[in-house]
Amino acid sequence: MKLSFTYINAVVVFLLVSVTLSSTAQTIPVPNYPKGYFQWPLNLPPALVANFGELRPNHYHMGLDCRTNQKVNQQVVASAEGYIAKVKIEPSGFGRCIYINHPNGITTLYAHLNEFYPELEKYVTEEQYRLKSWRVFLDIPAKLFPVTKGQFIANSGNTGASQGPHLHFEMRDTKTDKVLNPLLFGFDITDNIAPDIYKLAVYDRNISVFEHTPKMYPVKKVNGVYTTVPALIMSNSDRVSFAITAYDRYTTSTSRNGIFGAVLYDSELPIVGFQLDSISYDETRDFNAHIDYKLRSNGGPFVQHVSRLPGYIVGPYKIINGDGVINIGDTSAHKIKIEVLDANGNVSPLQFEVKHNAAAVRASVTDQKKFYPNQVNEFENENFSVTLPKNCLYDTITFRYSVIPTKSTSDIHSFLSTDIPEHGYFPVKIKADILALLQNKVVMQCMTNGRTEFAKAVNENGWYKASFRQFGSFQLMIDLVPPNLAPVGFRDGMKATKLKRLAFVAGDNTGEFKFTATLDGNWLRFTNDKSRVFSYIFDEHCPPGEHELIVSVEDRVGNKTERTYHFTR
Repeated sequence: MKLSFTYINAVVVFLLVSVTLSSTAQTIPVPNYPKGYFQWPLNLPPALVANFGELRPNHYHMGLDCRTNQKVNQQVVASAEGYIAKVKIEPSGFGRCIYINHPNGITTLYAHLNEFYPELEKYVTEEQYRLKSWRVFLDIPAKLFPVTKGQFIANSGNTGASQGPHLHFEMRDTKTDKVLNPLLFGFDITDNIAPDIYKLAVYDRNISVFEHTPKMYPVKKVNGVYTTVPALIMSNSDRVSFAITAYDRYTTSTSRNGIFGAVLYDSELPIVGFQLDSISYDETRDFNAHIDYKLRSNGGPFVQHVSRLPGYIVGPYKIINGDGVINIGDTSAHKIKIEVLDANGNVSPLQFEVKHNAAAVRASVTDQKKFYPNQVNEFENENFSVTLPKNCLYDTITFRYSVIPTKSTSDIHSFLSTDIPEHGYFPVKIKADILALLQNKVVMQCMTNGRTEFAKAVNENGWYKASFRQFGSFQLMIDLVPPNLAPVGFRDGMKATKLKRLAFVAGDNTGEFKFTATLDGNWLRFTNDKSRVFSYIFDEHCPPGEHELIVSVEDRVGNKTERTYHFTR
């Protein structure tokens, strides 16, 4: 039988792709989670808005955003049998959220919900009144609310930090609370499209990744293989690392989603890779060491390092034959391959060569004070002090500090660069001479990139201490301004028989405050989704008759605004 040239080419391509998939799977094994145990958490065809590991400001996206056709109040169902273990209600974050524990050691989470199913809604309301708090995180006895697979548990919504109607769905290891990639559990989401690669970034690793801007190279795709333009990259450095801009797509969808992983090869030897199969919430801020935070902060694209930074101890990187820094000092051309993967096993290879330009003259390194990863770094002068914990920095950074004198509570102290990421909170101290009667009204502000964050400052023998997780400009201020409070469509002495709700707008100059309302001396539940309007929908807690409503708002240093209203129902 005579085979056509087209047929032979097709077989060769199939074999090459099969070998690539097999070699990648052996390089970094994918966890074998149970398939078919869990069903889709909506009574709708499976469709995604966002996937696990997608790149977001300061964090990975930690679950699946399930499409609800841009509508609220779609039926949310239990993904498998189990029991409702927790319920969380908060103004941002998850909004209204349910956790279900399952017998196989997995917990599923359903967020941005509207009303829970009636029995659960009644229980949660009673707990809110018992605790006198709308914002709750309830541990629920295991046998109180058992659920079966496919049982209705809530209506979908847009509560919390949601930007539009959808269901946020997570799967976690019940014992460790580590979040697992739901796409590895076999949900029926068609994906036959390999990831798209857009750019390659090359770094000089004789210096910190935060001390320079990488060289960016466009890529082109030919017969399923990506190559750089040009195909041979000449580098002035003898030690280099790489980062990529890449996204994934699903069949029938044009949305850019996150990739699952990438593996770096030097002359076919696997060096290092990353794989987003599981992430804990303690680790998600380390996302800033996975991307080039400085590049992104200054308006550049997302690029994901295919190397582990020296201060990034945990996370998704799998060390095979090195951390991803390639020594090209031998002046030979190194054949580099980066395989980019999605969770369905589709692979896009990027191939190029890199060679050291031996004739290049290295730039001189200035002798400046440095802060280093994996050690405690401290600075103190007569009026300013900061301590960076051992795990705070991801790479070496140049020390920067300046002070602007003011006639205010304290001078403005600028510390390090706002485009340098850090892990966790670090203490900042500013010395100031403040009258004793004002010492409990001191707030420290951190100004960075047009944003200002506030924290209450604690007096330690004339040093005022607060903690932040962002470098910038720090200053003390005395906060004597009480929060603002205004009713919406409501006034004192009003006949409220036609009203369906009571609503107030509240706010404070430092952002954080506590809202409390009592009706005839009893705590009254005002809801507060997205921190904008506090509202109470009339129910049995406000029967017909005359009533006294007292509403108060208190900020972080005790400034308080209180209003009393009388009305008739």
